[in-house]
Amino acid sequence: MVKEAIPPTSAQASSADQPKPGVHPSGNLAVKCIKCKELLYGRDWEKNLKVCPRCNYHFKLTAQERIDLLADPGSFVEMDVDIISVDPLHFVSRSEVYADKLEEKRQDTGMNEAVVVGHITVEGLPLALAVMDFRFMGGSMGSVVGEKITDVIEFGIERGIPVLISSVSGGARMQEGLYSLMQMAKTSAALAKLGEAKIPTDPTTGGVTASFAMLGDITLAEPGALVSFTGPRVIEQFMHIKLPEGVVNSEFALQHGMIDAVVHRRELRHTLARLLHLYSHNRNM
Repeated sequence: MVKEAIPPTSAQASSADQPKPGVHPSGNLAVKCIKCKELLYGRDWEKNLKVCPRCNYHFKLTAQERIDLLADPGSFVEMDVDIISVDPLHFVSRSEVYADKLEEKRQDTGMNEAVVVGHITVEGLPLALAVMDFRFMGGSMGSVVGEKITDVIEFGIERGIPVLISSVSGGARMQEGLYSLMQMAKTSAALAKLGEAKIPTDPTTGGVTASFAMLGDITLAEPGALVSFTGPRVIEQFMHIKLPEGVVNSEFALQHGMIDAVVHRRELRHTLARLLHLYSHNRNM
């Protein structure tokens, strides 16, 4: 599973200053739920793991928030910190220069790329992980994202530990053209050697869905997550039809056998721990 606007200083901030739908920073005095429009008190919302208590809408988490949710305190060790994207095609569109966009996102998010990789422990059990962040160019997969995810998979193979990928992505990064599309085969080949556990969340579409996001032994999603190859807006524009509600979400994917379970955010760490204990027990038998 682009960077949010500057967070408002009060609930009365103008709509132009509001974060983009589903992407809300911490520290807000109040937050309006994207789904039910309920006005939520900021501190209570954060204590509830950025889940609306009224309608159960799951707001997006940053990569660091996701890591904090899953990892034993102080156990995270980051890898590949200094790998950054370049502009191999010297891509320029009508609205932006890709190299400038990369630098802007680095400044805005404090991240070098759309994924953070490393290793943690969960209830004392080791886990290699890659956590994508939608704020960095929609979590799109370019050559560096593919390289970092491949590195952490190979780390899991080398250490003999499970690998989790928290996928929050709009797909392949068009600004890198073929370089980006090659990452689908690269990450898929690495996972073919491993095939442990991973958790996609909201949203996962495009080339990421068509590659590593659906190749794990166990695939979990949060309630209401967007899980599809093509987003509903693109389908509606191309087919000129209105999609029925709920045909591209995690519940629909579960009903049709594409994922293994839909798990509430507050249960993710516990569910992951149970899977790791099961893996550890079976391996030691």
